[in-house]
Order: sequence, then structure tokens, then C-alpha cells
Amino acid sequence: MDWTRHAIAKIEADFRRSSDTHLIAVALPGFAGIDLYFKDESSHPTGSLKHRLARSLFLYALCNGWLREGSTVVEASSGSTAISEAYFARLLGLPFVAVMPASTSAEKIAAIEFYGGRCDLVAHSAQVYTRAAQIARETGGHYMDQFTYAERATDWRSNNNIAESLFEQMALEPHPVPTWIVTGAGTGGTAATLGRFVRYRQHPTRVLVADPEHSVFFDHYRTRDCSLTAEQGSRIEGIGRPRVEASFLPSIIDAMVKVPDALSIAAAHELSARLGRRVGGSTGTNLAAALWAAQQMKQRGETGSIVAILCDAGERYGRTYFDADWLAAQGFALDVPRAQVRLAMDQGEAIALAAAGAVQTA
Repeated sequence: MDWTRHAIAKIEADFRRSSDTHLIAVALPGFAGIDLYFKDESSHPTGSLKHRLARSLFLYALCNGWLREGSTVVEASSGSTAISEAYFARLLGLPFVAVMPASTSAEKIAAIEFYGGRCDLVAHSAQVYTRAAQIARETGGHYMDQFTYAERATDWRSNNNIAESLFEQMALEPHPVPTWIVTGAGTGGTAATLGRFVRYRQHPTRVLVADPEHSVFFDHYRTRDCSLTAEQGSRIEGIGRPRVEASFLPSIIDAMVKVPDALSIAAAHELSARLGRRVGGSTGTNLAAALWAAQQMKQRGETGSIVAILCDAGERYGRTYFDADWLAAQGFALDVPRAQVRLAMDQGEAIALAAAGAVQTA
């Protein structure tokens, strides 16, 4: 019990040392009266949105009595959650193993190893779950299982979660209560936190989830079929899943869009150019979805604000999304989709996306 108390105190002290993440305004000349912002989660100590989740998962496991001194911590991840969990495992002096697809970027693998973690790579993203559970059994450790516990580990009512932070930062903006908040879904935990907070605080804000090409979440949102699976894993790291995860709660969100991978990567390139620094592919997915939301507002004569999540920095993808040879090998041609993003941002032209859910005026 003494070790658990000390472990919780270490995590809380680390949190106190961290400032909040920035809210960045991005100009949309093509949408008069509509303001776009990105909540920059790349400024966390471990460089991504998943830092919040990892902290919550560790506190949840400690308070539930699932972690003890010397426990091996195991996680199934596409990379960013594992980086953040490796950070907290090192903080507590615990060994850490990340089970990830072999396609995970080399930069993410290096970051996990920097924090003292070990990477166990599998051929397909659908294999991460059983392999992580197996390692936890063999080591007598604990499988964190973000895909089950992400939606319940975070206090969605307050405690400086991403939703509370976002609304506080918007307080002095021209449209302080966003019309839309846009996020992707890896576990679904962020969407759950945002959706619950919006309802709890009785805001008229709608939550839009952006899904990448090779993911079952969009179809699950339309059909509520929990048995859906995908043969190919998502090529946009950090979002999209080959099966329906327990932490993805479709009843909490208001709409979904399906974004082609080439458009996600092209949008990441365009936003990177406008910010003067690189952003990851999932942020490009969110930009495409935000432009769709802006188009819905424009068609209805609405003014207001949209806040999207900037998930992580593009430096983690120097050998993939920002590498010309990798893009060519994957068959990605970005000139046309990037021009579409540019025309949408600057002239208000529509980006056609598959969409489902409520888009009525709030």
C-alpha cells in the first residue's frame, strides 16, 4: 500500500509540473464567420494526446489495485500510447513492454526504447491484443488494455481533462462555445470524454469523429454491428481499428465522417506548411473532418467556431508520411487531395466525405 501511495504521488507531482497544451487559431479565409482552432496535444512531455490517457490509465490501474511494485506493464498500441505509458512506467520504476504492429514508425519505436520500454512487434494490428495478454500472463504483469479502459479511466466531468481545458481556453474567443469539436478515434476514449463533458455541461456543441480508410468505427456507428472486422489495419497511425473496441461509444457522438488516407496525409502536409511545423497524419484526418463541418455550417448560414485535436507532431513520421519514397511505395499521390484541402480552406469549396449522423442546427 505504501508503494501505491508513493506511485500515485509521483504521477500527481509530474502532472503539476506540466502546463496545459496550446490552442492554435488557423485561418479559414473560405468560411467567413467560422473560426477554426487546433488543440495542440503534441506539447505534452511525451509528445501526443495519449499522454493524458496514459496518466489516467496508470492512476486507474493503481487505484484498482492492479499494479504493484515490480509489475511488468504491458500495452497493445499503435505507438503513441505506448510511448506515454513507457514514460510513466519509467517514472515508477516498472518494466514496460509495448506490443505493436511491425509497420509502426521507427521514430515511435525509438521513443519507447528511449524511456526504457521493450517493443514486441506483430505482423498485423489484430494480433496485438492476444499477444499483449500473453506477455502479461507470462511475466505476471498487468495488461493495461487501453481499448477497454480508455473511456472509463478519465474523469470526464472535470479534473483538467481535455474537454474542460478546451472550453476554458475558448472563453475569450469570438465564439466561445464551439459548434463542433473534431477528434479521431483510436480507443474512442477522447470522443467519450468530449461527448460526456458536453452533455454534462449542457453545451449545444456537437462532437464529430473522423475515421480513416481502413477502420470499422464508421460502419459500426452507422449499423451498431459489434462484430465488424477489417482485414487491413489503419495506415493512419493512432486512429482507426480493425475491430470494434469496447471504449468506442457511438451513442455519445453526434456525427462521423470517413476520410480517405491520401486526403488525411495531404491535409497533414498542408496544415504543416501553414503552421510552419509538421503534424501527424491523424491531425490531417481531423482537418479534413473540420472542413466538412465548416461546410455544413456554411450551408446552414451558421457562424461559430470549430475545435479540432492536433494529436502529435510530424517528426514521428519523417520516414513515412513525409518521405517521398515511402509515399510512392504506398501509392499515395498527394497533389490532387492537397489542392482540394487548399481550395476548401481558402475558397470554401466542399470536400466530399462519407458522413453519418446528426448534422442539424444545434
